[in-house]
Amino acid sequence: MRIRLTPDRRAALLQAITAYFATEFDEPLSAFRAEGLLDFFVRQLGPPVYNQGVRDAASFIQAKLGDIEGDVYEREPG
Repeated sequence: MRIRLTPDRRAALLQAITAYFATEFDEPLSAFRAEGLLDFFVRQLGPPVYNQGVRDAASFIQAKLGDIEGDVYEREPG
């Protein structure tokens, strides 16, 4: 699965990268280089971060399903 960014999200991230580089390194970053960095980060960080989110969500749901009997179990007479 390829990570895709909406145009608005991509533009916001490019602006953030450019501003961060200017602030932290006191040097301008061209739009071309900012796009290259963003593409690199998405390729390298996107899949592991996405997969961790899926694992975290699956663990959360599994824990909730494990608790469901205690939460909704109705004691039977007898």
